[in-house]
Amino acid sequence: MTAPKVILVTGASSGIGRACADLLHARGHLVYGANRDPARVDAPWRKLAMDVTDEASVARAIETLIAEQGRIDVVVNNAGLVLAGAIEDTSLDEAKSQLDTNLFGAMRVCKAVLPSMRARGAGLIINIGSLAGLVGLPFQGLYSASKFAIEGFTEALRLEVAAFGVEAVVVEPGDIATSVVENRVRAAASGEGSAYRDAFRAVVATYEKEERAGAAPTVVARRILAIVETSRPAPRYAAGPFAQRLLTGLKAFVPAKTFEWGLMLYYGLKRR
Repeated sequence: MTAPKVILVTGASSGIGRACADLLHARGHLVYGANRDPARVDAPWRKLAMDVTDEASVARAIETLIAEQGRIDVVVNNAGLVLAGAIEDTSLDEAKSQLDTNLFGAMRVCKAVLPSMRARGAGLIINIGSLAGLVGLPFQGLYSASKFAIEGFTEALRLEVAAFGVEAVVVEPGDIATSVVENRVRAAASGEGSAYRDAFRAVVATYEKEERAGAAPTVVARRILAIVETSRPAPRYAAGPFAQRLLTGLKAFVPAKTFEWGLMLYYGLKRR
């Protein structure tokens, strides 16, 4: 095992974040798990209050961690939400909320930890993306947009920080059995009056079925543990069901219209 590292995991109260924090702690690393209400979390690792949509909250949490430990070796940017709804039914405020959490939340954390990492000449940032950041998913277009953005954000960040000895990596989970089914946010206009109502309900039902049958969060946690303990991480790592990883990989080799046809067939969508 490598020497114990000081690791911050955001969104650590449940799901992938909780599995990561638990496994990294069990491995002997010094883990800080951040979420909005740490008093509600019973955990063996250190807890931090952090709302990634609030710059001051992020700054306070990072200042506390550095004051206690003197450094941050690894950040796992996991905090996020899933917004569902047709793009036409999604308000700009709802879209902004999706991006504010999934993209700008990660950016706020990166901006807060990078000065310390640059000063030390070492650090690792792991951004949690998604296979939905490689394939646009119907009725989760803003979620896909936020994860596509994480791909480009991480690629650029990786190039920018390399000269300072800092690494940036994106991890792309597929369907993972977490509380996403219960916590999915639906666009307010996606109800009875929506022109997309029937297709929306059918597609989301498919998502929920696959999520309930998805891989355990520990699959992603083990991938992240391996990244933390390697000396030279790759730019990106997929994690989750093999069939989904294969599907997204085929996108680069299958004609675009054929790939789109397959997705529409799978989700029961029709072209007029």
